[in-house]
Amino acid sequence: MERQIATFFGVGLLRPAPGTWGSAAAVALAVLFYEMGAALLVPLGFVLATILGFWAVPRVVANSENKDPSEIVIDEVAGQWLAMCFTMIPLWRHGISILDAWPAYVVPFLLFRLFDIWKPWLVGRADRRGDARGVMLDDLWAGLFAGVVSVILAGLYHTVLEPML
Repeated sequence: MERQIATFFGVGLLRPAPGTWGSAAAVALAVLFYEMGAALLVPLGFVLATILGFWAVPRVVANSENKDPSEIVIDEVAGQWLAMCFTMIPLWRHGISILDAWPAYVVPFLLFRLFDIWKPWLVGRADRRGDARGVMLDDLWAGLFAGVVSVILAGLYHTVLEPML
């Protein structure tokens, strides 16, 4: 069961770029939940994916030399859902369809992948731990950074660019 969770039910087995597939699956599910009227499943999913990830990842890598195998994508799912909460919850509170505000899921996806690959500051520090905890932590930091930057970019667009258009 822990392997199913760690690979997000096989999504991590997709090639190439399993981390991107994991993030894309998380975005697709988040948009689906949102449009079904269940937007709050995204923050709930983030919490659940985080808890299950911290449980499953150490068990999957326990007897492996590779402490961060590419097929483990539950960390990307948790981080991506965290990033999406920053734009989805305000849209939900205002009753706006996420499909009408399409940058609200594209920007967090792109920023999350950027921070997950680039690994700046705390993301890199967590990644360099080289243990199962670091596998989860680097993506949670990347998700937090992506969410904050998404909100900053949305604020700049709506306060500076949009009035000029």
